[in-house]
Formats: sequence, C-alpha cells, structure tokens
Amino acid sequence: MRTSSVRRSSVRGAASAALGMLLVGIASVPAHAENFRAQQWHLDAMGAEEIWRLSTGEGVTVAVLDSGVEKGNPDLRGQVLQGKDFATDKPGDEYTDYTGHGTGMAGLIAGTGARDGGSGSFGLAPGAKILPVRVPGADTGKVSQAAANEEFNRVMPQAIRYAADSGAKVINISQGASEGSTQLTEAVKYALGKGALVFAATGNTADRGNEVEYPAATPGVVGVGAVDDKAKHVSTSQYGSQVDLVAPGKDMVHACGGGTGMCKSSGTSDATALASAAAALLWSKHPDWTNNQVLKVMLDTAAKPKGGEKRSDYIGFGAIRPLRTLKTSGDPGPADVRPIDDLADTATATPSGSASADPLPSQSTPAPAPRAAATDDAGGNTGLWIGLGIGAVVLIGAAVAVPVLRSRRG
Repeated sequence: MRTSSVRRSSVRGAASAALGMLLVGIASVPAHAENFRAQQWHLDAMGAEEIWRLSTGEGVTVAVLDSGVEKGNPDLRGQVLQGKDFATDKPGDEYTDYTGHGTGMAGLIAGTGARDGGSGSFGLAPGAKILPVRVPGADTGKVSQAAANEEFNRVMPQAIRYAADSGAKVINISQGASEGSTQLTEAVKYALGKGALVFAATGNTADRGNEVEYPAATPGVVGVGAVDDKAKHVSTSQYGSQVDLVAPGKDMVHACGGGTGMCKSSGTSDATALASAAAALLWSKHPDWTNNQVLKVMLDTAAKPKGGEKRSDYIGFGAIRPLRTLKTSGDPGPADVRPIDDLADTATATPSGSASADPLPSQSTPAPAPRAAATDDAGGNTGLWIGLGIGAVVLIGAAVAVPVLRSRRG
C-alpha cells in the first residue's frame, strides 16, 4: 500500500516507512527557539490558559497507538505509563520510538512544558496520562501493499483491545491503512463497549487521490481532519463522509522523539492528537459521563461548517472548541445513545469523498478552501477559537529530508 505522508526530521538519517501502519503527520522538522510554548499558536487560539483553569485532563488516560513514546522526553517525564510493545520486529520496547512520531502525538496531548525550566511545549491536556502502545511499521520497498494491509489488520485490532482493557478512556490512532477488516471493526466495537472513544486521522493525500484510510473510516471511529490557523481545510487533509471533526493541523510545534526532542509538523496526525486531548479535558471535568455523552458534547459545541450545513465532507460536524465544551457543554444526552449513526456501516465500505468524489480546488485555483464558521460565543471569537491570526510559529531549524510515508497505490 502507499503511505500518505512525508515526514522530515533530523531524528533519523535513514528512510523508514510504515506501509501498513501509516503515520499521518507531515513535514516534521526540528524546532529551535528560546520558548517553545510561544510558538504553539493552536493553544493561544483555543484559549489554553482559560481551559486549564477548568480542566487539565487529570484522571484520564489516553492510549497512543503509534511508533512508541519516549518517556524520558523533558516535556513528557512523569506522563507516560507502562504500556505494551506490539512491534516485535523493532529493537526496544514501547518507550523506544522508532520514528519520533508517537512521542510527537503524546507531546501534543499531554506535554507539560517542563523542558529547560518551564520553557518547553505543552499538550492541550497536560494533566492526562499517556498509555504507549507501540505498533509496527515496515521498511520502504520491502513489504507489499497486501502484506502491509494484512499486518495492519492483524496487529491494530490487538492494540485497540489492549488499550481498552488497560483503562484508556481515549484511544488515539494517528495511523492508517488502505483497507479495513471485520477484525478491525470488531475491535473498535469492543473498545466502545468498554466505554472508550477512538479517534483516528483521516490522512494527508487529499491532493493526491484522496483515498479512504482505515481506521478513520471504520464504523465507530471518530475521523479527524485538519484545518489551519484561519479554520480553513488544509488542502492535503482527506475529505469525505469519514470526517467527523477537524482540529488544528498546520505548523504545530511540540515535543517529539529523538534529536532535539522538539519538532514542527503539519497533518491530520496532529489534529487527531488535539481532538483526543479535547476529549480528555471534557471527560476529566465530567468523569461520570459515558463515551457517547462526551462525543455528543464535542459535536454539539464544534464550530459548524461555514455554509450552515450540519456537516460537510471537508469539516465534518465542525472544528473542536474545547473551551466551549467546558464552559457551555449543554445537554450530554442519554448515556447509551451514540450521537453518530455509523455503527451499521460495513468495515470495508468506501465513504463518499474518496477518489471518485469532486476534487479539491487545485492550488492554481483561487477558490477559497472550506472552513468552519467563526463565532462569538464561549470558546471562540472572530477567528473561530480565540485570537486567531497571531503569528506565533516562527523558527525552523535545518532538516534532513526523511521520506517516511509514500503514496498508497503504486
């Protein structure tokens, strides 16, 4: 299968690809600055300081099913629990991050900013704990697409079940494959039955075919797309009926694995981590709520598509607004009613918005990208969240290009 993203980092000097286990963050480079928090525009946009007066995600465990999480990263010390290593083909254990990607997702979720005496990067839910669940990747050119898909659908269901059995309320999957399976669908249903929420990245090849990815398109999973600091759909972010929510996913500064331990990246991986963190914040404030109720409030309080429709294939049901979910959550609804009617779908159905859907405007076309509507109520002002338009992300260090993920079908 083709992987859908390109990740650049000085962490590794050799190419490493997850053909079956797609890392869906793109363009990651070392970040260099005196104060990394000052570069995290997304936290300012969402009103992090006010959010943290209401909730930090304390008491909630977020499972990161990825390339491993380095528990010794300065911004993640004390945040990473004992997990499990399913990547037996890689040296080390769940604390050994073989690409740096998993640590990046953990940093976006639960970074504490402790680096260099408090000048590090923060996660949106710095009080949450991370359950590292390492899953395997594959070296470029050494595994066929069919073999990669087979491995993905063998290992990922095990990892999801393990995370659910280990008490993770939120399961973050910033990876994907071009095929789903009954086993994957059943694992997701199992996790939902255990009371968890599963978030997965939709992928980053909207401008190169927009092929549907799993588990984002798997019934029961909350598929997450990416928007920029103006709440516009990022042109590479996959679109279609598998998109449920969107979150910031462009020019993100965060802790990551290896090298300097700090990166700047873009992609639906990053957006998914923020959606997972937003769920942790809300669940921490309302620990008696079920997964259905947490998801309902996230959907109800999201900034809706600008066109006024209930949902769109680009924005889903809207952009996350964690401050609004905490301040004006409204009615969480029945505990046992899922707010998205997707569990009747089949595991391998192709959602609308695949390669056969109307294409995105090309970069040479001046048509504006779809965006979420601006709002003035709690959790956002004229820029969708709070204070959008601030040019906070500034410095990028030199990078060594490392093609981690290639296109899907040859």
